[in-house]
Amino acid sequence: MDLETIEKLIEKMEKHKITRLCLKEESGFLVELERKNETSEILYQEKKIGRESAREFQQEREKPKEECREEEKQTNHFDITSPMVGTFYALPSPDDPPFVKKGNRVNEDTIVCIIEAMKVMNEVKAGKKGKITEVYVENGCSVEFGTKLFCIEV
Repeated sequence: MDLETIEKLIEKMEKHKITRLCLKEESGFLVELERKNETSEILYQEKKIGRESAREFQQEREKPKEECREEEKQTNHFDITSPMVGTFYALPSPDDPPFVKKGNRVNEDTIVCIIEAMKVMNEVKAGKKGKITEVYVENGCSVEFGTKLFCIEV
């Protein structure tokens, strides 16, 4: 799958208001695309990388992150990002309430979520003291290194 095909998929998702799309080729190549609300934030994950277009796509995705970091410096907001590739869990178990919700106050050591990677549950801590103002990822979604998980107003 090349970059042009992925871009066409993204356009179709936006046009038809599709929020999640997973495609797996016979070769094992997996693409997961997800839109949050009306933003154009696309979560992208590849299981088998073998094409130059994948690197180009990744470079394009990283440009907005640099811009966001500049905004963070100018405001009192801090984004908690994923420290690894895995599955995001907002709940300790299916029967429990989420670790945190929008509006909750947290300190540096507050556990905000779990990222499962290779059957290992990794706790993610807030890292800053403040108030959760945004939850970017839904429970059970795949995330990659650097994916925004939460926004904290410090």
